[in-house]
Amino acid sequence: MSTVLVTGVSRRASIGFAVARRLLDRGDRVVVSSWAPHDAGQPWGGDDAAAVLAELGDPPHLPSDLADPDAPAALVAAARDAVGPLTTLVAAHARSATGGLADLDPAEVDACFAVNTRGSLLLTRAFAAQYESAAGPGSVVLFTSGQHLGPMADELPYAISKGAVQQMTLSLADALIDADITCNCVNPGPTDTGWAGPAQADLVARAMPRGRWNTADEAAGVVAWLTGPDARSVTGRTLDAEGGFRRWA
Repeated sequence: MSTVLVTGVSRRASIGFAVARRLLDRGDRVVVSSWAPHDAGQPWGGDDAAAVLAELGDPPHLPSDLADPDAPAALVAAARDAVGPLTTLVAAHARSATGGLADLDPAEVDACFAVNTRGSLLLTRAFAAQYESAAGPGSVVLFTSGQHLGPMADELPYAISKGAVQQMTLSLADALIDADITCNCVNPGPTDTGWAGPAQADLVARAMPRGRWNTADEAAGVVAWLTGPDARSVTGRTLDAEGGFRRWA
């Protein structure tokens, strides 16, 4: 049984929610984290926090604004207090933002780097600092969004900050492996979490060989494998779980 911190568990449609549910179902002790104000300010809106937690069986929940540089260490410490030494970190949170080169907002660029890139980096550092090998094999799973495979010119603050997460994975893996902690990055491909409008949803679906977007539960299955016993030899990798997404279509 692993002791796990999963970030980005603010909506029932989210990948973070699906990951938490999958790991709870296999018997892990899971702490979930979210920052509802971000979703509330997005076009898709937020979710009812009580309902989100109830569907997961009311695991420990720790709201955390990862834009604060002190938040990652405080979050990891609080999660450890809740379930004991953590063996697994799944950083599924994300700050979303649109904006092309001409209308780039420097403040939004900084915010995306703070939450997506720095937040994931400092969570990993805090996780590693508290990790005890006696508690079980360690694993870190980060998330990117396919920027290394195709451009996202209309979402530059988000795309660049998430691309940095993908690029730092190999270096973090090397820094962690002597402690028996694996570190990998998941690109879940186009995933139906309720954020896309009808036109984009149809366009992307037609570029998917299965005729549909990937599901959050499919991404959770990849995370479950990476944090389980069968993937202990896999580290420093980015797993492109895109379902055959044909970007050129």
